[in-house]
Amino acid sequence: MPRLSNLRTLLLAALLAAAPLAHAIDRDQAAAKVQKQTGGRVLSVDSADRGGEKVFRVKVLTRSGEVRIVIVDAKTGRVR
Repeated sequence: MPRLSNLRTLLLAALLAAAPLAHAIDRDQAAAKVQKQTGGRVLSVDSADRGGEKVFRVKVLTRSGEVRIVIVDAKTGRVR
């Protein structure tokens, strides 16, 4: 039985290590990420579904006065 116990421990450790990858970022984090990347002012943040994946649509007013929509993957935080 010690082998089974070790296997369970390793499996649990692997699951716990992978857990942070499963967490989504929230709308405030998405807004902060876009604001930092563009240097603009965030006007609004909406959640949407794109191809079965949750994303945030962040509307931002850039320094040049342009209004842009920036897509942020809610699972990874990747800005598209």
